[in-house]
Amino acid sequence: MSMKRLFAIMFFFMLVGWAPAVMASSGPTEALKPTLTDIMAILSNPSLAGNEQKLVRRSKIMDIAEQGFDFQEMSKRVLGKTWKKIDSQQREHFVGLFTKLLENVYIGKLEGYSGQEIVYKDERIKGKRAAVSTVVQDQQMLIPVNYIMIEKDASWQVYDINIEGVSLLRNYREQFKSILRKQKFEGLVKVLEEKNTSFDSEGS
Repeated sequence: MSMKRLFAIMFFFMLVGWAPAVMASSGPTEALKPTLTDIMAILSNPSLAGNEQKLVRRSKIMDIAEQGFDFQEMSKRVLGKTWKKIDSQQREHFVGLFTKLLENVYIGKLEGYSGQEIVYKDERIKGKRAAVSTVVQDQQMLIPVNYIMIEKDASWQVYDINIEGVSLLRNYREQFKSILRKQKFEGLVKVLEEKNTSFDSEGS
């Protein structure tokens, strides 16, 4: 499987695996399940289909993702030590840029949804962290997908996803580490701003 297809599938199941905040006592697996139907409904709704509905459709998907995913935790982990060196305003700006990058790069791949099925296998909880293991049936393939979650304020949220041993977060961390080494944080911000702007131009 190509890396492009791998991460397209990864981001799809990262989003459709979201669920609204629930009491932690219900467990991380239960926190993943309830809104699968709602996400599928957005993707399969004829009134939201087509390029003319793209902005509305993608906005609805990201509204769900932003509530169910801890994008700040993702941003903190993808920056590593650099996160501690920047101030709150810089952190907020970076979280926005990184979230927008994920939307720009992967959300279009969601529109290729064609009825993939998810089977929940098990969950492993260690303190405030958990991993929920699933198997995704995509055409004739069985793809292992693990959701990495964190418990905050009595709810479980996803901050990484691992598919066939490949971590979305680790992939970006390695890319950003190279940029930070050469161009520092300001250089990374510029790269992300330019990348997001190029996506906006392509969609206009």
